[in-house]
Amino acid sequence: MQRLAFFALFLALIAAQTGCQGMSSETTISDPSADADGSFDWNIPKGTPLPVVPDDNPVTEEKFQLGRHLFYDVRLSGNGTKSCSSCHLQHLAFSDGVARPSGSTGQMHPRNSQALVNVTYFPTLNWANTATTRLELQIPVPLTGDDPVELGVNETNSEEVLDRFRQDERYQQLFADAYPDEEDPYDFHNIIYALATFVRGLNGFNSDYDHYLQGDSNALTESAKRGMNLFNGERLECFHCHEGITFSNAYRDRTQQRPVPIEFFNNGLYNLDANGSYPEGGEGLFDITQKWSDMGKFRPPSLRNVELTAPYMHDGSKATLEEVVAHYAAGGTVTEFGPYAGDGRSNPNKASEIVSFDITEEEVNDLVNFLKSLTDHDFINNPRFSNPFLEE
Repeated sequence: MQRLAFFALFLALIAAQTGCQGMSSETTISDPSADADGSFDWNIPKGTPLPVVPDDNPVTEEKFQLGRHLFYDVRLSGNGTKSCSSCHLQHLAFSDGVARPSGSTGQMHPRNSQALVNVTYFPTLNWANTATTRLELQIPVPLTGDDPVELGVNETNSEEVLDRFRQDERYQQLFADAYPDEEDPYDFHNIIYALATFVRGLNGFNSDYDHYLQGDSNALTESAKRGMNLFNGERLECFHCHEGITFSNAYRDRTQQRPVPIEFFNNGLYNLDANGSYPEGGEGLFDITQKWSDMGKFRPPSLRNVELTAPYMHDGSKATLEEVVAHYAAGGTVTEFGPYAGDGRSNPNKASEIVSFDITEEEVNDLVNFLKSLTDHDFINNPRFSNPFLEE
């Protein structure tokens, strides 16, 4: 029964990935019961809108703590070698510092590991997927996906994985606390919902930039202030794709009563055949829609904690923030040699917001200093988000 339930969930995910294009249909939640007794610690400052919580997965501290343990536990992978935290390290804002990670079987992922901060505010998850509009739909991808294999849970090992937790006294208590009304709470539905609750709670708005917005005029250096003006100016146009509290292109919260537009952009990183092609495995929204106009389109990642999340771009092909600025200043990347040779500046699918601009070395330094002001040191050191097994 457990195995059938697990794969019914997996098949539902696959069905979801082939549909619901263009807009998020998830209803926002304003009922306080979504936060159980109202005591859940969202780690957000006063005045910041509360995130959306789905009706079928209200947050509780007990579910958060179960998810926290599961997030750091290699026993959640099929062969017991990788955990979620293998590719999402707290001191790197839950990114991993490599261009492309490898999964539990050694298979390399075609895309860079994104940071996990304030992701509950994103209208869609992953680099380019219109269907993963909530964490409960996203988490099965690394858990059960086979192209590429990440955690590698499948039909042959799913019962073994569940038994690892059934037989552990710590998890016996954690599952009972998180799902007190269930006689046998050990299934992948509950695991996914607990992980979603933990990741939904990974929020941080305590950077120098946030302090500046709250009235501390000395929180930013003069260089960072100049960089902020550059970032928000029409010459560089950074803010068009990185705005709002997430520094991405869109966000949602409980104050919004309408679906949030889901947008993806081609930034001129590649142009392999002068017709817009991107390297296989990293073709963006095209992987889902098979529409040529979607080739190379990705969701702009959040710039919060961007100082910590190098290397950059969907494939980790830019090593430093200075390289990223140079890419946008040129209006795209020119690759002169090798299998990826091409002029991304002339990619026919490139977004209109990606335009070349002149920038001095001093201005680059100012812009980078502003981006570094988005680092939340409290977030990356918060014991609430840390590995619970290191506390024992």
